[in-house]
Amino acid sequence: MGAGPAGMAAALSVQQAGNDVVLLERYRQARPAGNILNLWPPPIKALGLLGVDISDLGAPCYSEFRNVHGHKRVGIDLPQDVIRDYGGGFIGLLRPELYERLLAALPPGVLQVDRGVDSIEQGEGGVRLYMADGTIEEADVVVGADGIDSLVRRTLWGDSSTREHNLHIFGGVTYADETDVQRGLCVVSHNRKVQGSWTSIRHKGRNGFQWWVLETHDAAEEFTGDFHATATRLGADFPQPLPQLIAATDPADVQRWPIRDRKPLKQWSKGRATLVGDAAHPTSPYAAYGAGMASEDGYFLGRRLAGVDLSDYEAVRSALELFEAPRKPHTARQSQQAYILGQMFHHAPAPLQYVRDLVLDRTPLLQKVVGESSPGEILEQIDLIDLIEHDFAATLG
Repeated sequence: MGAGPAGMAAALSVQQAGNDVVLLERYRQARPAGNILNLWPPPIKALGLLGVDISDLGAPCYSEFRNVHGHKRVGIDLPQDVIRDYGGGFIGLLRPELYERLLAALPPGVLQVDRGVDSIEQGEGGVRLYMADGTIEEADVVVGADGIDSLVRRTLWGDSSTREHNLHIFGGVTYADETDVQRGLCVVSHNRKVQGSWTSIRHKGRNGFQWWVLETHDAAEEFTGDFHATATRLGADFPQPLPQLIAATDPADVQRWPIRDRKPLKQWSKGRATLVGDAAHPTSPYAAYGAGMASEDGYFLGRRLAGVDLSDYEAVRSALELFEAPRKPHTARQSQQAYILGQMFHHAPAPLQYVRDLVLDRTPLLQKVVGESSPGEILEQIDLIDLIEHDFAATLG
């Protein structure tokens, strides 16, 4: 259920494992929410193995955290062979192109749009989905890829409140030819209260830039301001090229999102049902890994179901537990780190902001927390994909 990156990747992987798949999407088309997207090497590798065309998918980038004066706080350094094999430390792209390439890889008839689900029942013999149009669908396994407000998650684990970060983000895209900006970079900068960032992108063979600015905002209050004007004000204190990129962006191409997530679940799967993507681990953009982890989830799920007799309740339950076991700590670390960074940079009491910035500018703390841990996680996920793919090939013979 749900035709975002998690659902489409899961459908591709489960189908490759030799199982029949139906991907149910409640809207009339699979549509992306927003534009801004970065992909790290592990999801790029997973997508390629799923048959998605990853050639010239995005702009290769090297990522740095800086203070508002341009001082480098963190560099995300990966081995040269990884950069060579996956087109950069990460690639900057636009979300619609990822959707288009995932959709192009789906076998005909797998995606069914305008198919909302009202409720789900399961037992040892199978799962029943009661559809919004009054029909009933039956399945051996149901996968909740239905986002942060997932029906499958509520059905399995009950209601839980969202965690409001009391932050909002404004972002935009420009292809303005007059911008004289260094390509191949992602720069994440902070002043005392605002994050101002930009990165190279490549979209449908065209080079450009995406940018975003982020500040505190009470989630209980409606925002009624002008997106472009607000972004211009927030970016004004940052060095070029951020103000230049904002000025070059058509106001119609500026978007806003409030940031929220949910605390990590102790368990994703129950019986014949499991969760992937934002249904399992909604993550702040501070991680720059939400869509990537969602794609990885779908890949790993299908591989774990390879060779499993889906009519066998215990076999299915065991396979779903094996799927989620390594995913939970990985995704929880990313989600929690993103939450903590957002709180540290934007909700620190005023007297502590000077101390925070002094520590970040004069010590290797942030380099150790982000610059060393992130590459380690990336390499670990690449190695795990290699191991799983070897086992998958052996299972299929």
